[in-house]
Amino acid sequence: MVVATGRSHRQVGAMAEHLREKMKAAGLSGVSVEGAARADWILIDGGDVIVHLFRPEVRAFYGLEKMWGEELTAGAGAAAHSGGAA
Repeated sequence: MVVATGRSHRQVGAMAEHLREKMKAAGLSGVSVEGAARADWILIDGGDVIVHLFRPEVRAFYGLEKMWGEELTAGAGAAAHSGGAA
């Protein structure tokens, strides 16, 4: 599962369209997109890969990260990707 944030309706919609095209080009069949009309929260279901794209306010409201028991911050994400060194 991938969770990402775009800064505006337009950016979230463009991200979704780009990902949908890339997923189909990579051979994923049956890629479906939900929520594209409003572009507040778009769900892309690629079968083995699920992508949630949010505007910042909507992501904060729903807090999907809390479902896994911890909330990631920008600093924690950066530390995790750099092998723990901040």
